Amino acid sequence: MKKRSQAINTLWTVILTILSLAWVYPVVVVLINSFKKDSAISTNTAFQLPPAEGFAGLGNYANAIHSKGFLAAFFNSFIISVTSVVLILVCCSMCAWFITRVKTWATKLCYFLFVFSMVVPFQMLMFTLANLADKTKLNTPFNICIIYLGFGAGLAVFMFTGFMKSAMIDGCGPLRTFFLVVMPMLKPTLVSVGILETMWVWNDYLLPYLVLDGTKYMTIPILIQYFRGGFGRVEMGPMMACIVLTILPIIIIYVLGQKHIIKGVAAGAVKG
Repeated sequence: MKKRSQAINTLWTVILTILSLAWVYPVVVVLINSFKKDSAISTNTAFQLPPAEGFAGLGNYANAIHSKGFLAAFFNSFIISVTSVVLILVCCSMCAWFITRVKTWATKLCYFLFVFSMVVPFQMLMFTLANLADKTKLNTPFNICIIYLGFGAGLAVFMFTGFMKSAMIDGCGPLRTFFLVVMPMLKPTLVSVGILETMWVWNDYLLPYLVLDGTKYMTIPILIQYFRGGFGRVEMGPMMACIVLTILPIIIIYVLGQKHIIKGVAAGAVKG
């Protein structure tokens, strides 16, 4: 039995290693091509290391940063991601605390509405939402976080509600109980939700494209499409460099918080 168990573990290790390489391979290809000239990318050497005559070095990165307004787009994406994620974490954790502490038909209905919102396709309401955002002046990087709060609340409330336990302290009001007791307990789930929501907001293309004024504000995903020139020409080298610069912050955030992700997801799934 012991040998059989070891064989099964070895088999699973091999399978998961292959799957991991399959996931990492596209990122490696993008990284390699970010150092190539467009001519080297468009040939059959796109999946190979750059030859000497096709090596562009850091020129693609300089082009990506300076030629298309990368810094402004990066700033907009940063502002949108930070404000949206902070708002989601604070508001949704407090909402989940209220739902778990106040057990009435209204809070149960509220919880089921949050869960139901996760299955509603964005395409069903995107045009109405874009019109509403224009009328309510939510079409700037500084207040689009209100819209992201609405879309991100379903998953956040679901995970926070699943984690929370009752916590009471004599002489401690509801707000003090929440911020002094519940919030420290929520650390794994806060990190998990924060990373998941950051990945979503940072990489989102459709909502900023519909809501923001493209002549004034661009996010990183919107900026990437502007490397496509006229007559179908694409500046592949700078585009690849821009993609690398885009995914780098998310990779860093994920690596720093990865030990909390599984713990937070598991905690939110088995309690409540």
